[in-house]
Amino acid sequence: MSSRVHACEYTVGVAAPAGVVYGMLADAVRWPVFLPSVVHVERLDFDGVQERLRMWELADDAPADADAPADADAAAAADDDAAGAAGAAGGGVGGVLGGRVGSWYARRVLHPDVRAVVFEQEDAVWPGSVTSGVWSVRPAGEAECVLGLRQECGLPVAAADGARREAEADVHRRLAQVRRAAGWWERLDELLLSFEDRVRIEGPAELVYDFLYRIGEWPGRVPHVERAGVREDVPGIQVVSLDSCAAPGGRTVSTRVVRLCFPHAGRIVYKETLTSGLIAAHSGEWSLLPDASGVTVVAAHQVMLRQEAVGRVLGAGTGLLEARDHVRAWLSRASTETLGLAKWHAESTVRRLR
Repeated sequence: MSSRVHACEYTVGVAAPAGVVYGMLADAVRWPVFLPSVVHVERLDFDGVQERLRMWELADDAPADADAPADADAAAAADDDAAGAAGAAGGGVGGVLGGRVGSWYARRVLHPDVRAVVFEQEDAVWPGSVTSGVWSVRPAGEAECVLGLRQECGLPVAAADGARREAEADVHRRLAQVRRAAGWWERLDELLLSFEDRVRIEGPAELVYDFLYRIGEWPGRVPHVERAGVREDVPGIQVVSLDSCAAPGGRTVSTRVVRLCFPHAGRIVYKETLTSGLIAAHSGEWSLLPDASGVTVVAAHQVMLRQEAVGRVLGAGTGLLEARDHVRAWLSRASTETLGLAKWHAESTVRRLR
């Protein structure tokens, strides 16, 4: 199929210092917490300037809107409005609920001196499909900047108009996501939290991984999981809808999670695409560290709080420090319970086989 290269470039104003925005762009590994469509970023190689990444992202199945705003500021404002509405309804950052999960390899060159990131990404499924471009950040005051994204990609001639609109909508969407995340810059230290829980298991890593992988069987095995619906159209990529009662008070919380399973590495990484009220973003990982006599299992969490929901959920006058403690205790309780049951599953199986 013949194709032609389409280039588009848009800019948007951001209410954050240029250095903050550039730092967010440069730190791609943290994008799952900052950007709603990004599920996971794996850094394959990095020398301080050049890096090679593999990225997984949710792809919206809806077609690009032919009447989309013509300028990036209008598009970003529309995206912010939609995100705010979704957040108020407990719909997760940006209201991203699911869809296809695509992945690609990316090569990036970081230019901190001019606050630019040059990239070239190649689809992991269709190696001939390449998109290249550059992110740029230009100061516009002490606490403001102009964010730009230029993107070039090969589009099929037969569907040039629709593909062009889709490519331009993608640029608008990415600009809007970064602008929204950067808008929290003054309180990021309070909104972000990372922690992990560990358990030592005297049993084979394969049994532990099997328990964690079979999340569809958790209802009836893991007390706080009431329902789990699992779709795995592509081996190793699970889209899971969960109803759980691990939250304080025993109320049922519904979430949706994308899980990427790496059995040979003993890892399952995940990103919630539908979050509960207090949580704006939540990503994490189950990782197995085997040794001569067993395995240590680590449950790691990266969370961004939804500041506007704190008073509504925890009561007027509740601060972010209390909200951090509340969320950490809640998530830690759930992961510790799951780890304990994985331990029981592996160790009791070994005892039966002896």
